[in-house]
Amino acid sequence: MNGRDLVNFYDVISELNINLENRMFTVCDGDHAGEKMIVSAGEPVWISKEGGFFSVHASDAVSAEDGSLTEIAGERVFAELLGNEKKMVICGAGHVSMPVIDIAKMLGFHVTAIDDREQFIQNALDHGADEGICSGFEEALKDIAGDPDTFFIIVTRGHLSDSECLLSTINKPHAYIGMIGSRRKVGLVKQMLTEHGVPKELIDSVHTPIGLDIGAETPEEIAVSILAEIIEVKNRKRKGEGIPPDIMRELFSDERGPAVLATIVSKQGSSPRAAGTRMLVEEGGKITGTIGGGCAEATVIIYASEVLGNLGNKEKKEAVRPVMMNVDMTGKDVAESGMICGGAIEVLLEVV
Repeated sequence: MNGRDLVNFYDVISELNINLENRMFTVCDGDHAGEKMIVSAGEPVWISKEGGFFSVHASDAVSAEDGSLTEIAGERVFAELLGNEKKMVICGAGHVSMPVIDIAKMLGFHVTAIDDREQFIQNALDHGADEGICSGFEEALKDIAGDPDTFFIIVTRGHLSDSECLLSTINKPHAYIGMIGSRRKVGLVKQMLTEHGVPKELIDSVHTPIGLDIGAETPEEIAVSILAEIIEVKNRKRKGEGIPPDIMRELFSDERGPAVLATIVSKQGSSPRAAGTRMLVEEGGKITGTIGGGCAEATVIIYASEVLGNLGNKEKKEAVRPVMMNVDMTGKDVAESGMICGGAIEVLLEVV
């Protein structure tokens, strides 16, 4: 897929209705390697090459299982469910919220902190929150629409504020709502929601007391329990990441030169990252994203760098076909290097 098509591809993805099931398909090898298709609500909405592979085989591709390589008409096609950037909205910027922000940023969440105390919001920004809103909770939450990739955490300083936040979020689209508090406090809040006519099944979906029960006591331990529960919820959902925002920013930066986009399209054994995980390798050694680190990632980076080194100029990247790379992490050479991690992956390398 050439640079022009890649821009069109991103434009289509950015305009998709995130409340629908959106999927992406890529031909990984053969005569049609690199061709792509985007499907929304079961219908093709964009094909990279008119009259190409997906013009003929779209219906066959749509039936493929997400996160898998499927052979269609002699070509291997990778199917994946598109997700969006994971967003965390933290209501309350007190002592528990600071380690929550620290860990959430390590996990790649876009974090918004809300509090009506200016110094507390400044603390949240100092800990890496992407946005801080100094306002009353109800007012601030009016401007946050929520979506299937938004995780709400309610950790305010009082029962009334918790209730206000829960009432303001429970009817919004969301991936998760969690509220801190004792069982007595939780019972009072649930009773309040019932009195406001909130359906029981919606009330029961709130994770409260928040976090996994690991006997957490300190703010840091509580943060670990909260993020562990969020990871559990997030990874239960049948949704991929698509192209992560940090990689998209690099792909469309006016300052970058040729780069290689590496995508895991299949895995066997105990390799650390799932199919659909991506990494961008640029000229000069700049790396964005990760496909799991260790020996596998190092091997892919070396090969991608060699590909980039063989490009005579930026224009030549248009003619470079995608390559499928097999990385076996169980062989003798890997074991002797001291980096054995088990398993094997297939990685699609596309010059972009």
